[in-house]
Amino acid sequence: MSRENILFGIIGILLGFIVGFMFASSMSQKMQTASTQSQNMPADHPPVGSQTGGGNPDEVRAAVTADIEKARNEPNNFDAQVKAAELFYRIGRFDQAIEFLLKANQLKPTDYNTVVTLAVVNLDAKHYEPAEKWYRAAMKMKSDDVMVLAGLAEATLQKRDAKSAEEAIVMLEKVDPSSQDLPRFREMLSGLKSGK
Repeated sequence: MSRENILFGIIGILLGFIVGFMFASSMSQKMQTASTQSQNMPADHPPVGSQTGGGNPDEVRAAVTADIEKARNEPNNFDAQVKAAELFYRIGRFDQAIEFLLKANQLKPTDYNTVVTLAVVNLDAKHYEPAEKWYRAAMKMKSDDVMVLAGLAEATLQKRDAKSAEEAIVMLEKVDPSSQDLPRFREMLSGLKSGK
């Protein structure tokens, strides 16, 4: 099987997941809207709106494919790289999402959201070393972002680096002493220090 066939197969699977999710979401929302509308109408009122139609799966699939191809064909288009990364992230294809986010970061190295997203996606992908690196880069841009501090603590705890984790937990506690993550982080740190 050629590399192109494998790539098209992966894209097909990706599109199938996205289309299925979008279709189910769309149908659920339409059914909920129709139900609400019909409850507010008199009993003898004819049905309002169409129960069918809406997002054509083929059109959705074509749009997703176009977005991914645009990102591949326009490597200097920051927005296209971010959009493709988001599409891959939504279906749990973290490595592909990271690939596009890295391109976006090369285009705009000081874009805070891209740096934070690289940290989050790496953490979700269980790439703890790169996650820590990106969280630390984000902290240099904005040192009081509670989400970033919590992510850094999570990454260092998952890396089993007690010293760095403790430092991150202390920083989080200074910025947000009421953080709901603190008890869990302290418990994880205690377990890490005791060798559990």
